[in-house]
Amino acid sequence: MKNQNMKNICMFGILTCVLVLFSQHQGVDATREMRHHHDSRLLKETFYPRYGETNPSSLPYMKTSTIFNVLAFGAKGDGTTDDTNAFEAAWLAACKLEASTMVVPKGSVFLIKPISFSGLNCESNIVFQLDGKIIAPKRSGSWESGLLQWLEFTKLNGITIRGTGVIDGQGAGWWSESSDTKPTAIRFYGSSDVTVTGITIQNSQQTHLKFDNCQSVQVFEVTISSPGDSPNTDGIHLQNSQDVTIHSTKLACGDDCVSIQTGCSGVNIQNVDCGPGHGISIGSLGKDNTKACVSNITVRDTKIHDTENGVRIKTWQGGYGSVQGVTFSNIQVSKVETPIIIEEYYCDGGKCQNKGSSVSISDISYENIRGTYTKNPVRFACSDGTPCTDVNLDTIQLQPIQQNSDTGKPFCSNAYGELKTTTSPPIDCLMAAKLSKKQSQNNYDSCQN
Repeated sequence: MKNQNMKNICMFGILTCVLVLFSQHQGVDATREMRHHHDSRLLKETFYPRYGETNPSSLPYMKTSTIFNVLAFGAKGDGTTDDTNAFEAAWLAACKLEASTMVVPKGSVFLIKPISFSGLNCESNIVFQLDGKIIAPKRSGSWESGLLQWLEFTKLNGITIRGTGVIDGQGAGWWSESSDTKPTAIRFYGSSDVTVTGITIQNSQQTHLKFDNCQSVQVFEVTISSPGDSPNTDGIHLQNSQDVTIHSTKLACGDDCVSIQTGCSGVNIQNVDCGPGHGISIGSLGKDNTKACVSNITVRDTKIHDTENGVRIKTWQGGYGSVQGVTFSNIQVSKVETPIIIEEYYCDGGKCQNKGSSVSISDISYENIRGTYTKNPVRFACSDGTPCTDVNLDTIQLQPIQQNSDTGKPFCSNAYGELKTTTSPPIDCLMAAKLSKKQSQNNYDSCQN
């Protein structure tokens, strides 16, 4: 009997221990579940606060998430409400974390007034994910006078705009105005490691996409679209920028598809569809007797159609500096007024004055340029004081759009170089004599200072 009681006591003790251990384990799981629920709620509330409850710039953002949707910061996305403040708040939040992403979601239309996405106190490698649509205010009183840009990205190190969305400048109300002070749709200034890909930019008030004082720029798989008669709506404008690549992009506008200005070097343009518009241009350069320096530019594997010009270099009389190391290669032209142009007497209307000096142009190569023209096949109008030198043509095959049409012949003035092959039509006006390069060298030297 005693032994039986001892067995019962032992069994009761063992069962008690098991129950205690099981209850402790359940308590730990419950505590973990509560903590997990709390952490998830904290993460959600931290990154997606109700707009107006707190200042996004003071939030203790956790580094386990880097997505900042503009809807979470109060944007309505209805196409009529001003969402500028919500975009500013989302940008300030995204800037606190390196490699974060600001999201403009698909299915919404966001009305945004002029805004600057500044890199001041901003981490690097920010992504602007554009899958929705951004529209500008129309002309009626929504803009301050003298504004030069609508969407500005400034002083950033590592910035990417990507997605399938649309930026619409709604520029029709601007195009009929005579003022030269019209905003650029998107401007990058003082930034490095810049990428723009996938998006569509359309109906800009003036220039669609501008890079000023930027380094290491990539633009690809972008569509730019405005009517051919929309004034001064350049597609992509480059100024004081180096190491720029533009490829696999469609550009249709009312001015230059690509405009390359002073201070640019190391520009590579490839596989671009240009038209309508004014073609691909270097310049204009040297206006108001200013210095201009452009070097190492390549345009290749490109289609240009329904444009005033094909590939063009244009300078004003009286300027100085140099354009050198330029290659135009594998260019297909169709219904282009003048496919090949160097114009050192460029001016905006009126009679261009001959000032005896201009930006020197040398080491320019045209290779495998084929297709049709409607006015003149080639025009080399170079300065008396600073002739064009080392202009080389190889495999040029250009035909008038109509065989019996009254089109002009190739024109050359003060242009020196070499025909590597026979051309169609014959370009007999290019002179082969070697001139002194002293003036050109002086201009080149001025660009090294």
